[in-house]
Amino acid sequence: DQGPRMGVVAGDTARAPTGGAVSLDATPPGRLPGLASGSEGVSRRREIAYFALRSRKVLLSSVILAVMLALALAAPFLRPGDPNAFVGPLGVPPDAEWWFGTTTFGQDVFAQFVHGLGSTFIVGLVGGGLAALIGMTVGFVAGYRGGRVDEILNMLTNVVLVIPTLALLIVVTAYLQARGLILEAVFIGLTSWPWVARAIRAQTFSLRTREFVDLARISGISSLRVVFREIAPNMSSYLFMTCIILFGGAILIAASLDFIGLGPTEGTSLGLMMYNAVAWSALQLGMWWWFVPPGVGITAIVAALYIMNVGLDEIFNPRLRES
Repeated sequence: DQGPRMGVVAGDTARAPTGGAVSLDATPPGRLPGLASGSEGVSRRREIAYFALRSRKVLLSSVILAVMLALALAAPFLRPGDPNAFVGPLGVPPDAEWWFGTTTFGQDVFAQFVHGLGSTFIVGLVGGGLAALIGMTVGFVAGYRGGRVDEILNMLTNVVLVIPTLALLIVVTAYLQARGLILEAVFIGLTSWPWVARAIRAQTFSLRTREFVDLARISGISSLRVVFREIAPNMSSYLFMTCIILFGGAILIAASLDFIGLGPTEGTSLGLMMYNAVAWSALQLGMWWWFVPPGVGITAIVAALYIMNVGLDEIFNPRLRES
């Protein structure tokens, strides 16, 4: 995986903690050119909103994600009860009563789909959020402190990076007879953070030598406040796009694990729907309505996230926006 790109434009200024402008050779990564911190933050947000509302990529991806999220939130009202219950005739194609048809066991495919969307968003939020939290913490600490701390954290990152995730999961699965959705998301988060830590560490190394960071340290501000008040805000756009990538990556990993039978043993998800469809020969029986909806759902969510990431990259990076 690779993190989002970060634009650098020459000739910008950054605001020092004392209020004076400090000339820099390049724009801090999270800022748009010509906009400093402090009182001009509102102007920056307005400019971002201006271009976001005119970006087809951002608008299209936002609509797709909003529709999918709305279906997930409305699942208890659209199809209350157990989505895996045997409620209808066997193997019925889509019609007015069964919108997405039924499985070979009489399960409502639409009920499984809308409830599976909720599981998909939960995995993305928990798994991606945990990976972002660990990766950003390790990256900021290693990049800012340097020295022995950086060596230890970098060694830890390399160890996690070379661990064969699939093999580890198979071993863990052998000892866990019951697996839940949150456990799967936590496992994804614990194994998906190394590239984030490396990217943020590199950016922090670059920013910690800037004059406005030196001035913040001289003024007596604690290291934690320097990181969160001076360094992190200058990487805000990069961090936001990193979270989007982690969210989509967690969904893809979860779908892959579910599809090969290593996902949760209870509940439903889009990946489990595809696994059951393949296991019970839906393709051979011509029951396309069983495996097409979950495949389209996963593709739509992940594609929307990556399209949004590209659109935001163009908004945050003026050189891409003007090209």
